[in-house]
Amino acid sequence: MTDTPAALREAHHADVSGGWLRPAVFGAMDGLVTNIALIAGVGGGGVSPRSIVLTGVAGLVAGAISMGLGEYTSVRSANEQVAAEVAKERRELERHPEAEARELAQAWVARGLPHDLAMQVAEAVRRNPEEALRVHVREELGVDPDDQPSPWAAAISSFLFFSVGALVPLLTYLLGSTSLWLALAVGGLGLFAAGAVVARFTARAWWSGGLRQLLLGAAAASATYLIGALVGVQGAVG
Repeated sequence: MTDTPAALREAHHADVSGGWLRPAVFGAMDGLVTNIALIAGVGGGGVSPRSIVLTGVAGLVAGAISMGLGEYTSVRSANEQVAAEVAKERRELERHPEAEARELAQAWVARGLPHDLAMQVAEAVRRNPEEALRVHVREELGVDPDDQPSPWAAAISSFLFFSVGALVPLLTYLLGSTSLWLALAVGGLGLFAAGAVVARFTARAWWSGGLRQLLLGAAAASATYLIGALVGVQGAVG
């Protein structure tokens, strides 16, 4: 089998622009951890299965809306900040094109490019205003002005995946079980699976990613369970 160089293959890198994948991952993880911890907390307080389901559904709805709105606001604000900086850079290129070309050349010289060659390339880029703007924004801001994430995609992705994640620990109750520990076990499986899937996009082993997420979720659930149990005991005594 011929080993084709990565540079000659299309899409040999994963999408790291953060359009929908990042909010989807964080949404699912947050949904799982939030509702597992919430169910553990109220379950530890000794409330009825019906109250646990009500609490879990309320947590799902409130959390999904909060995540969606938060992602939309965050991504839109970041895009507006980038747009403002791009506009500022455009004005500088229009007013001081020579100075901006020298600045660009100096950045390349600092990376090891010969001074004369850097100046030649900077001058060539300057002749195309739109390309010059893209290059300057990438070099100075570290972003691609033509590849900004969609706030709607981030919001919808976060909302949907938070809902899915938050639903997992409720499944056993919705199917008729009244066991808190079974619900937490199913939630733990969901955490492990989510961590394993995320590891697929990184260099981490799938079992390592799954175990890490399971341990983090278990720590959160343990803390809320103990608090719920303590509050429940104090309420009974009172």
